[in-house]
Amino acid sequence: MVDIADLADEAIEESLNRSIAQIPRYTGISAKECEECSEEIPEGRRNAVKGVKLCVGCAERVALVKGGVRRG
Repeated sequence: MVDIADLADEAIEESLNRSIAQIPRYTGISAKECEECSEEIPEGRRNAVKGVKLCVGCAERVALVKGGVRRG
């Protein structure tokens, strides 16, 4: 018999799986310069995030814009 706790568990698992599926997966060679601002991408970031094309600042800005946040 299915109860409310089982339904809640299923809903949470589905939501978690959707969220995980939306995480960008980078592959390939990392850029040495950011595609947005042309600043150098630190070696640590290039090694940590394979195929990265944006510096931390620009990546955060892009994520905010995708999330619907506007800068004034």
